[in-house]
Amino acid sequence: MNATAPIRTDWFDRWAVYSPDRIALTDQESGRSFSYAECNRIVNRLAGVLRNEYGVEAGERIAVLSTNEVEYVFLFFASQKLRSILVPINYRLAPREIAHILTDCAPVLFTCQRQFDETVQALPQSLREGMTTAAFDGHDSLTVRMFNESLSAEAIDQDADFDTPVMVLYTSGTTGAPKGAVITHGMLFWNSVNTSMRLNLVQQDVTLTFAPFFHTGGWNVLTTPFLHRGGHIILLKKFDPEQVLRLCDDAGVTILFGVPTMMDMMHRAAAFADASLASVRYAIVGGEPMPEALIRVWQEKGVPIRQGYGLTEFGPNVFSLNEEDAIRKIGSIGFPNFYIDTRVVDDAGKDVADGEVGELLLRGPVCTPGYWNNPEATAAAIREGWMHTGDLVRRDDEGYFYVVDRKKDMFISGAENVYPAEIEHFLRSHPAVKSVAVVGVPDPRWGEVGRAFIVLHDDATATAEEILEFCRGNLAKYKIPKYVVFIDALPVSDSGKILKKQLREFDHAR
Repeated sequence: MNATAPIRTDWFDRWAVYSPDRIALTDQESGRSFSYAECNRIVNRLAGVLRNEYGVEAGERIAVLSTNEVEYVFLFFASQKLRSILVPINYRLAPREIAHILTDCAPVLFTCQRQFDETVQALPQSLREGMTTAAFDGHDSLTVRMFNESLSAEAIDQDADFDTPVMVLYTSGTTGAPKGAVITHGMLFWNSVNTSMRLNLVQQDVTLTFAPFFHTGGWNVLTTPFLHRGGHIILLKKFDPEQVLRLCDDAGVTILFGVPTMMDMMHRAAAFADASLASVRYAIVGGEPMPEALIRVWQEKGVPIRQGYGLTEFGPNVFSLNEEDAIRKIGSIGFPNFYIDTRVVDDAGKDVADGEVGELLLRGPVCTPGYWNNPEATAAAIREGWMHTGDLVRRDDEGYFYVVDRKKDMFISGAENVYPAEIEHFLRSHPAVKSVAVVGVPDPRWGEVGRAFIVLHDDATATAEEILEFCRGNLAKYKIPKYVVFIDALPVSDSGKILKKQLREFDHAR
């Protein structure tokens, strides 16, 4: 296919013809449901408002500060109609951090929920005065306009190509100032195709979206692929394990997505014992490796775990483990999705043999063209057409992939490579350990040694010496952490990933 040929990602427009009365979106909190035909009318109406009242044109940015709302979905698709670029902003950020994103993306329009007015007022005055703002909700807002049936809902034809940017998603900034990953129409399309083929999506599928819309998991793990396939999205403002479990049965959820922390919270919830989960074909899990014991808990409940792997800049759905292999290949992320090429290379860029550890490289039509206003970061990540993920993996003799660790998390102790994920995996098998993170810290003799941060189960007790004794004889000496620190909770990002940078800073502060 010609990479510059027009491509349709205004999927409401097509399903409004094929299945106009089928429910596309349900807002769980209010109980409102919207058919594909209704969604299409609202999107066209809002696109007209953005173009005629606010002068939004192709290539211009619309920044959004909002919780998960159905109106947010309408805004995204209306923006696509105009070939403008949506910039979701993490509403948990401080004004200083939000100001960085706004300065970097220079939006022609900034819209936010009124509950965040205080945050907006804390932004630099020069920044606020330099851009057009619009209320997301309440009086005289975009929400009021999109539901105003006196305004025209005349169809607006989308004329985008594969390379046209549709969104900029800023990273969490755990390694410095946030970088804006550019997401294109082609990435949305091919990610949806890959996802539909690997997960066997059908129009009758139902899922829950509770991952925040400032994160790729909220938009592109299941939401956009489901809307492309004509499925049903039930939108939640936040994750609540009891509510999610009840909805799985009450709403007939067929595919569930969560990070390991969420899956653990659900299995420990009171509702887990009584939930049948009979409609759930499988659960999609990503973000970080899921403990094997937790995989078995869900398997025994009748819900196979499809461990996956992805990243904002590529897909995000990259790998998936077939549900029939959930136990036989426990711990694996499976195979790369359909239209994705992979390599596993050493530090010299040479391919390693099966069973050896190397950095994962990716190539395919779901690769970002780069980072917004950051050619240096783009050049560092994408070289000769390959995305360098920074993740260390190995491939077994059957072609199944396993994540070993982040390349930046690996440390060298006495000339030996140490992979914290391997140690964490073992320590989680201790009956008292609920969660754990291992980081490398400086050591005058060995260069670096491990420091394990451990969260114990509520009713459990353990000493540092007991933990170290558990390791002896089970791990090579150079892998055994030199230090053990007990902590109430591990710091995590909004996507559920452990923030090891904060743990390293915690160590330096001690």
